[in-house]
Amino acid sequence: MALFVVAFTVSACGLPRPGPNKREIFAGSVQQKGNAYIVSVNDRVVQATADAPNAGFDAAFLNAGRIGADTIRRGDKLLLTVYENVEEGLFGTAGAPSTLTELQVDQTGHIFIPYAGRIRAAGNTPEALRQIITRKLDAQTPDPQFIVTRAAGDGSTVSIVGAGGQGVYPIEASTSTLSTMIAAAGGVTTDPENTRVTVIRGSHKGTVWLEDLFASNKQDIALRPGDRILIQEDTRRFTALGATGSQSLVEFPQPNMTAIEAIAYLGGLNSNLADPTGIFIFRDETPDYANRVLGRNDFTTPKRFAYVLDLTEPTGVFLGRDFEIRDGDTIYVTEAPYVQWTKTLSVLTSSAGAANSLAAATGG
Repeated sequence: MALFVVAFTVSACGLPRPGPNKREIFAGSVQQKGNAYIVSVNDRVVQATADAPNAGFDAAFLNAGRIGADTIRRGDKLLLTVYENVEEGLFGTAGAPSTLTELQVDQTGHIFIPYAGRIRAAGNTPEALRQIITRKLDAQTPDPQFIVTRAAGDGSTVSIVGAGGQGVYPIEASTSTLSTMIAAAGGVTTDPENTRVTVIRGSHKGTVWLEDLFASNKQDIALRPGDRILIQEDTRRFTALGATGSQSLVEFPQPNMTAIEAIAYLGGLNSNLADPTGIFIFRDETPDYANRVLGRNDFTTPKRFAYVLDLTEPTGVFLGRDFEIRDGDTIYVTEAPYVQWTKTLSVLTSSAGAANSLAAATGG
């Protein structure tokens, strides 16, 4: 009995440990007038906490067909070459081509051609514009032959940040989709498995994982003039604490990660310390998720949650395999109850050994 009292006293004095035990965590629950909701993970909780769908473009992006690669737009630059069959033509001599100075389509969509005046260019193809110019000048120079070439300018470009060759690039026939434009810009310098591609079109924004972009033609959306493309390495992180193989701030190694995958990535549970019935995931839930998890509809502010996994239950591993880890989560594995008792006995036996050594040295 005396040994038990001494052991309890030593333990209560605060032996070293990585954090709170299960009892202390449960003492901080709302039910115990704390500020966190303690929720055991089950199938319903797994469904209620399932994150938003995987990154991917919505219908507005997916249903936008390709623009005509040769369609002239505001800001584009045009090269006009003229062949005339009269000795002294409007632009040159018979049989000799005359190239007009590079013309830029103005913001109203027009260009100016000598003797033809202002002509609407935007929205036409080079062939359609050639026919328009020919009709306008046919009365002034017999049977003029025009060649119109579009050199993509400010009107049909996208900007790319984060690729191997970031900059402003023209949309051409060979770069009219997201994947081909990224390739033309030099690819990516980040780990493809952990890279997200965001397209901003006006006030509309969509994001896709790089691997999904190249794995599915469906996600390879058609580009539009003015699109801004941002290529970023995934910056999501979670924290690992307690009786795990590693205690650190961990970057997500893949797009999606479950609790079991996270524990395995950390090196698994420490078999000498961990309590498999006390694996906690601490998270601040938004009002929507908090209401879903607790079956309520009155939350309007974020709430603190501590989700509990018990891997010793028959379905524990399956639940851990399905429960998703999110950005900002803290995974905390409690110590097994016997660990503190073992530490206490170690302190007592070492103290007794030291006392015996002291007594022997003093001849007591």
